[in-house]
Amino acid sequence: MTKFLSLLLVLVAAASASAQTRAPAPAPVAPPANPTPGPAASPLDGQWRGTSDGGSCNAPLDYQLTIESGFVDGSAYDTTARGPVPNPNKSAAPAPGPGLWQIHGLAKSGGTFNLLSVASVKGTEHRRVQLTARSDGGGLVVTENGGCRRTARLARG
Repeated sequence: MTKFLSLLLVLVAAASASAQTRAPAPAPVAPPANPTPGPAASPLDGQWRGTSDGGSCNAPLDYQLTIESGFVDGSAYDTTARGPVPNPNKSAAPAPGPGLWQIHGLAKSGGTFNLLSVASVKGTEHRRVQLTARSDGGGLVVTENGGCRRTARLARG
């Protein structure tokens, strides 16, 4: 029995010694020889803000666009949009117009470029309008190709 206990003690000591040894740390990874460059900066990069005319809908939009490496992301908000109002005539209420537009696209310096504007509306109704933008001196001019045909002049902000 004492031989068994001494053998067990030796095995436990050997197991704990091997458990305490660590594997060597992995070798550091060298950076690639030719790293891929990031997207190039565009001369139109930056924050753009401005207000459009009312167009045929008489509803101006406040634009806020961000251009980063030529990618356009932003929104336009209808300042005349109002919530529900009391209807004393009990007639059908007019359909609400879109109050928020999401704008996306790819900016090109030195010419016109297209942007897509999608309205935030309820239900199954889906509104989208194609926009045309161009650099004009130090500003950016955005024009709706359909819908209310509004034109906005944006400045870097």
